[in-house]
Amino acid sequence: MTYASDLLRTLDERGYIHQLTDADGLDLLAAKTIIPGYVGFDATAPSLHVGNLVSIMMLRRLQQAGHRPIVIMGGGTTKVGDPSGKDESRQMLSNAQIDANITSIREIFERFLTFGDGPTDAVMINNDDWLGGLGYIELLRDVGPHFTVNRMLTFDSVKLRLDREQPLTFLEFNYMILQAYDFLELSRREGCRLQMGGSDQWGNIVNGMELARRIDGTQLFGLTTPLITTADGRKMGKTAGGAIWLRADALSPYDYWQFWRNTQDADVGRFLRLFTDLPLDEIAALEALDGADLNEAKKRLATEATALAHGREAAEAAATTAQATFEGGGAGESLPTIGVSDNIDILDAFLELGLVASKKEARRLIEGGGARLDGKQVGDIHYLIEPGETPQRLSAGKKKHGLIIRG
Repeated sequence: MTYASDLLRTLDERGYIHQLTDADGLDLLAAKTIIPGYVGFDATAPSLHVGNLVSIMMLRRLQQAGHRPIVIMGGGTTKVGDPSGKDESRQMLSNAQIDANITSIREIFERFLTFGDGPTDAVMINNDDWLGGLGYIELLRDVGPHFTVNRMLTFDSVKLRLDREQPLTFLEFNYMILQAYDFLELSRREGCRLQMGGSDQWGNIVNGMELARRIDGTQLFGLTTPLITTADGRKMGKTAGGAIWLRADALSPYDYWQFWRNTQDADVGRFLRLFTDLPLDEIAALEALDGADLNEAKKRLATEATALAHGREAAEAAATTAQATFEGGGAGESLPTIGVSDNIDILDAFLELGLVASKKEARRLIEGGGARLDGKQVGDIHYLIEPGETPQRLSAGKKKHGLIIRG
């Protein structure tokens, strides 16, 4: 389909659109007026991760196209827990923990969006502002009649949990009602017309649209992205080492850069379109590279994606460190580093640098021939590393490195 609005044309060309309600109506509206659009994020941790990144980038595209991004932090819904894609109930957090997480997460969005009071400036809103003041009886009376249990049981977030014979609490069952109410409330408070999210949020988004139509007669729109998987079918951002966090104090810019540098060949072009601001013609040229030349496209992806999340300076430093480590045999400054004043057991060194999750994993690595100190293989699990005058590079396989310095 050919779109008239910059918004839908950009989202379509870069691969963000999976499902869209009334494409013609939204396209017409986006071509003639500023659309406030939102994505919701629950505050379950101090940082978001790469799995949230496509939604963050959609808000960025919304602003780049001249519209108004609304970031909804789920101060209220975090207390309930979204059952989508989960087999277990979420751990309950205190109000203080939720507030601290929201403050921390805002710093991430300030890298991707421009906040302010202008017509297209982003705003961050806590849905506890309205959910926290709702009376239970009033909610049941005013909103409850617009939801049938029959239909709620058909949503994937509910069906999958029940099909796996995992418990679904009544608290979680209410999540979809509260998210629908968010859309209604935002349409009233902020003139919000569009909700965006991952494909697993389609049912929740449609619920909100229907609620606003039934109660206020307001036409709202919904847009979801495809599930972002890698070429081998894995969910984006799921790695053996854990989540790829977007805050530097949870994952270093160097490790973040390395995550993107390790992108599979088949994913490079798609990830450049989704996760960088590079022009499409430049992306096409990078995507056309093959063989060893494609590594340059991966480095460009890594640097541009890291610049968005951590700033250009951190991205360039990570790229320089990687070049020194992998190509020049040097020791880059951005690698994880520990200072030791005396000899350190190699198992402890691997663990303290975060290169392994346990000493057992370190032993397997060493016994399997994957441990190297300054490029030389170490096969003794009892090896003691003596701190030298210059940094020593400890390597776990070919892609994970850390520095040991005298300190």
